[in-house]
Formats: sequence, C-alpha cells, structure tokens
Amino acid sequence: MTKKINAVIVGGGFAGTKAALELAKSSNCSVTLVSDHADFRYYPGLYHTATGGKSAGSSMPLDKLLKGKGVEFVQATATKLDRKKKQIETAEGKTIAYDSLILALGNVTNYFGIEGLAEHAYGIKSIEEADRFKKHLHDQFIEKGCPDLNYVIVGGGPTGIELAGALPNYLRAIMKKHGLKDCPIQVKIVEALPQLLPRSPKDIAEAVAKRLQRLGVEVLLDTAVKGQTADALMVGDSPIKTETVVWTAGVSINPFFKANNFAMTERNKVVVDEYLQAEPDIYVLGDNAATEFSGLAQTALHDGIYIAKNIIRRSYGDEPEKYLPKEPIYVIPVGKNWASVQWGKLHFGGLVGWFLRLAADLVGFHDLEPWPKASKQLLVSMSHENFGDCPACNKKESAPAA
Repeated sequence: MTKKINAVIVGGGFAGTKAALELAKSSNCSVTLVSDHADFRYYPGLYHTATGGKSAGSSMPLDKLLKGKGVEFVQATATKLDRKKKQIETAEGKTIAYDSLILALGNVTNYFGIEGLAEHAYGIKSIEEADRFKKHLHDQFIEKGCPDLNYVIVGGGPTGIELAGALPNYLRAIMKKHGLKDCPIQVKIVEALPQLLPRSPKDIAEAVAKRLQRLGVEVLLDTAVKGQTADALMVGDSPIKTETVVWTAGVSINPFFKANNFAMTERNKVVVDEYLQAEPDIYVLGDNAATEFSGLAQTALHDGIYIAKNIIRRSYGDEPEKYLPKEPIYVIPVGKNWASVQWGKLHFGGLVGWFLRLAADLVGFHDLEPWPKASKQLLVSMSHENFGDCPACNKKESAPAA
C-alpha cells in the first residue's frame, strides 16, 4: 500500500539538492527544499572563481535549477526543530511541517579561536567571499602599483592547494592588465601538519608539494598559525608580512545540530544509524554525518541519491536498504593542466589527471542538470581572466588616431 510522504530538505548543497531532485521524480513525495542561500554553490569551482573564473561557473540559482522539477523552494534559515510536532522553524518566522526531514546543512568556517583571523583573513567558501578576495587583489595593484609582499594561503587541504596552484598565474595576468613590469610574486601555503593533504598517502602529498614548488609556491609544513594582524600573519615564532591571507584550514559542524541537541561523536559529527537516520524520520547527509567519507562532494551526492531511494521505498511500504559508503576518487588540480589523482591504489599526477577533473566536473553538473545544460555549465566554469569590476583591467584600449 502506498502513502504520500511530505519530505522537507534543509540545505541547498550537493546532498540536499540531489535528494530533492530524486525525490521529486516520485508521485508519492511532496518535496520542499529550504536553504539560506539563493544559489547552489559548486564548491570545487570556487577556487577558480576567486582566480579569474566566471561566477556563473560555480554558482547556479536554486529557483532556476529546481524550476519545473516539482520541488518547492523556500529561502530561509532553519533555526529550531520541534520533534513532537514534526516541524522546523526558521529565522524568518516560517513553520514547515514534515513527514521525513533531511538535514544536509554543510559545514561552517572555523578559525579555532585564533586571534585576528575572523577580522583580517579572506575566504573562498561562497561567491561573495571569492569576489571580495578578487577585489582585494585588484585594489592592491591600483593603490600600491605592486604586488603584496606575500600572498599566504593557510591550509594544505584540497581547497588551499587548488587556490595556491592557480593564484600565481592570475596575479601575473592582473599585473599585465595594469601595465606593470613582471614583479616577483611570493605565494606561500602554510600547513600545521608534517605534510600537505594529511589524509592522503605520502607519495601523493610529496608530488603535490613538488608541483606547487615548480609553480613558484613556497610550501611551509609543520607551521602553526598563532594570529593575524592587518599587515602580518603570525606563524611559529616569526611574522610573515602580508595583507593577503586566505583561510582554508578549518571547518566545523553547522550550529543547527548543537542548538537542537543532536547526538554527536567525539569528532563533532552527528551520530547516524545504518540508514543515515539520526532520529526517527530525521536523516543527516553529507558533511555533518558521521560516515566514512563525509566532507566530500562525491559523498554528498551519493548520500542524496541513497536517501531519496529509501524514502521512496518507504512510500511503497518496502523495507529500506542499508547505507554503503562509497570511496571517492580524489582529483585535485594544481595549476593549469595538472591534477593529482588518487583512485583506490592508483596514484598519479599530470595532464591525464586534469582531464579526469574536467570529466568529474561534467558528471557533477549532470547530477543536477541534463547533459546539454551540464556541458554548457562546464564551458562556463572553464573560463579564465574574469577581472571583475576593476576599472584598470576593464579599460578599453584607446582607438588609434585617424
């Protein structure tokens, strides 16, 4: 016997959006997606947006993405969960009832209490942050006519490495647009642990470090950040003079879970059972779930597909299937035309890895859109030398005299 299920999803990232699209395919489900953002953020592409890529390559309006798909989109911030009434409340005063609640909220930035970072560091976790960082780079050239003494990226994970690999070329492109001579550019990446990519095999970490060094990036390992001021980053016992620090080193669980008394692991992840269920009719997906590969886009998409299938099964009175984690393929671009690949026991880097990353991006876009739109989105994401609103970079050359 079938029954209608009112599925409410909180979070418009990979897991939440994919779950909404899959659930909406079933006539047994009414689907509401609640997100505090108006856009879907393609996080793997934000480093590129911050270094000259078009914003549209890493951001898609959720209303357009969901249009005609049978999903009601509500832009609001979920703040409170009423388990007895089976409803969520939002900061905007909305009350939304559910039969099945899917929480796919993603992480938030964590500065670990280090003094000065929140005030002075830049981030690239959103289009707004990426654009703010890009504007800062251009403003420095306009105001000073030269590069910063140092450009410092804190965090040796994928995001920090991707940004460090792309930044030198973008800075040189800006200097060319500003008519500046080829000044030396000092880009540094700082990691508190003994190797980049701390969770990856040593051979991959070493290959990535060598690639960054060939691109002119200084790699500082075993180097803890102690604080930041407006013109320096405190590392170890000495400061690095800089006005440009990008923090990619830390995230923490969305505060919604602690505010609503969810059971947590020692690593501050939400405890879930073999069906990704935290409590009766409440499921936690993606970054916040205590699963083996949480924190990755591929895992979030896998979770979204899995939970949609199970809820649809329930609507037909069938038993749910147990969750099986899926090991991701790790592909990390480091500069143009080069990417590191960890595919099970297979490890390599180079141009083939770069093409694999393009293929992965195409598949990632197709998880949300039909092939023609996904292909178009990939082409947009590959764009280069977007200089934002910088007047010096966008100044047209004077027409030659008649």
